[in-house]
Amino acid sequence: MDNSADLQETVDEIARVLGASATLEDRTFRLLAYGAQHGDIDTVRQESILRRRATPEVRDYFERYGIARAGHPVRIPADADLKVLARVCWPLRHQDVTYGYLWLLDSGSLTDDALRRAEPLVARAAAALAREARSRRDVGHGLRALLSADPDERAEVSQELYGELRGPVVAIAVREAHDRVAALWTLPRGVLARSGSPVALLAPAHLAAEVARSVQGAYGTAAGLGAARDDPGEAWQSWREARQALRIAEHFPRFAPVARWDDLGVHRLLARLGQADLRELADETAALDAELAHTVETYLDLGGHAQKAAAELGIHRQTLYYRLGKAERLLGRDLSDGDARLAVHLGLKAARLR
Repeated sequence: MDNSADLQETVDEIARVLGASATLEDRTFRLLAYGAQHGDIDTVRQESILRRRATPEVRDYFERYGIARAGHPVRIPADADLKVLARVCWPLRHQDVTYGYLWLLDSGSLTDDALRRAEPLVARAAAALAREARSRRDVGHGLRALLSADPDERAEVSQELYGELRGPVVAIAVREAHDRVAALWTLPRGVLARSGSPVALLAPAHLAAEVARSVQGAYGTAAGLGAARDDPGEAWQSWREARQALRIAEHFPRFAPVARWDDLGVHRLLARLGQADLRELADETAALDAELAHTVETYLDLGGHAQKAAAELGIHRQTLYYRLGKAERLLGRDLSDGDARLAVHLGLKAARLR
């Protein structure tokens, strides 16, 4: 029986034993399982089931009662403004770590004696969440080796880990955020994850875009996707591309917040360059201040179309010509010359990546 089925069975049994509507969520209030309805339900339960996650306002209200640190069931009163009925929050703790929350709508029947009847089932749910988190950590160690550029490290990857991978796979790199937590342990089955800098994920190709958006959104940063590989043994190449795509997403707004390696065009070449090569290219445009650099880059991005560039920059066309002329004098380059344009354009892009 997989972990999600085990959790659902446990929640169903808790709801039956207590005669109360029950839902189970992880530490980020993401819905994992819910039992059959018993009696009245409120908007919060409906929204949690439909949207799979509580709203920030509701989370703030619940957290006010200290549920993250509590080692026992917490009774939370009703709130008419939030349309919250009275409920019991039972933190799912295992070895002094909170892994999630069991929510029970309370019509007045959930006495302390009644709750004690459910203690073994709650302990079972907490242990299941702990096993899931531990399994994710173990997979993370294997994923590090699988994505390594060192063939000796890749040779140590267990066949069991390869057995979890199905079909074409895509590596994903997401920039972590120190003030946020992404619930990596709740990702779909078949997705491997490892925390770090950046966060590494390996997903079936058909899920990759959705997984990248989900984790990037949780951190509020940027993400990069490598190209798909049919052979999981070549996933390390997709990981290299994912990190380079992340680099582009972080420096070029047009590709943010999620950049796909397959969509980057010539930026793929720039992303592969080291700092010394980027510095050499960027030196071509070192004489330009920020305003002139932005003007020239916009002009070149738009293929030298003056009217479009002026509109994009929000300036008069004569102002554009003045700035371009000043840039040419500072650079000692004629922007009507193809080779000069290429050198300046690459220099401006390289300066961004530096």
